[in-house]
Amino acid sequence: MLGEMHDILHEFPHLEGKIHTLHETNGEFARLMDEHDQIDTQIRDLEERGAPIEDLDIEQMKKLRANLKDQVYTLLRAL
Repeated sequence: MLGEMHDILHEFPHLEGKIHTLHETNGEFARLMDEHDQIDTQIRDLEERGAPIEDLDIEQMKKLRANLKDQVYTLLRAL
């Protein structure tokens, strides 16, 4: 949906404490989370502004965001 927040804290609010701890102590987790949230911001900005972008390009960005989210969640569950 347009403008909907998909950053990691909005996706997993019940894990907020663990997210903050891992972001501070685990470099790989921090990198994945930051990359995910950056892509999410770019997608949201493009959608809200109605910026011209090919459907394939925005879909690729959304697939990357989903992949990063899966990797973040895997680390949340494992640690």
